[in-house]
Amino acid sequence: MSRRGLTVKQESFLEYLKNYVSDEGDWPTYREMSVEFGFRSPNSVTQNLQALHRKGFLMKEHDGFFFPEELDHEPVQVGIPIRGIISAGVLQEAVDENLGTISLETLFPGIDRIFAIRVSGNSMIGEDIHDGDYVLLMDDDIPNGGIGAVLYNGETSLKKVFYDQSGLRLEPANEQYEDIHIRPDVFEEVRVLGRYVGHMNQTGIFRSSSRARA
Repeated sequence: MSRRGLTVKQESFLEYLKNYVSDEGDWPTYREMSVEFGFRSPNSVTQNLQALHRKGFLMKEHDGFFFPEELDHEPVQVGIPIRGIISAGVLQEAVDENLGTISLETLFPGIDRIFAIRVSGNSMIGEDIHDGDYVLLMDDDIPNGGIGAVLYNGETSLKKVFYDQSGLRLEPANEQYEDIHIRPDVFEEVRVLGRYVGHMNQTGIFRSSSRARA
């Protein structure tokens, strides 16, 4: 981690943007940024831009990102304050002290590779993912039997993903929906958008491993 709270890749990405804008007088395209850093997907560009914005090194308006005029201090990290220690056993004196904060980085390690997509439909209600929820996806491969989002034939789908000799099977978590089967010879037309790591709605934040509400 660099002294400015950025990862090495984010630091490099920021310096590239500054140098490009200084030399060209304009921002690089998504394609140019993808080629420069060897990204396989524009999602990786978006995630790096959002990470720099979240950490205060980029500002955002409706027409895009821009650099803050001046930033001579560390960006403020927003989080939930930890105000002390409480006993879960025998009664004991409360310990009231500042123990830092719980941030999204704490809840979701690797958050710089995570993005959200809003769910439309109820094919995954068996996994407690409902219409209108926001699923959190990591820019990563989907393991066999894992939940993830894929793009195929111009359409996206959030399903359980299974790989076998018969091809790719996308399994819903709702009996009202049928499996989607994709033949092995068209695998190259399938694009993995991300691996499911959790979801959010008005009742809280849920992680894929425990469904624990934040």
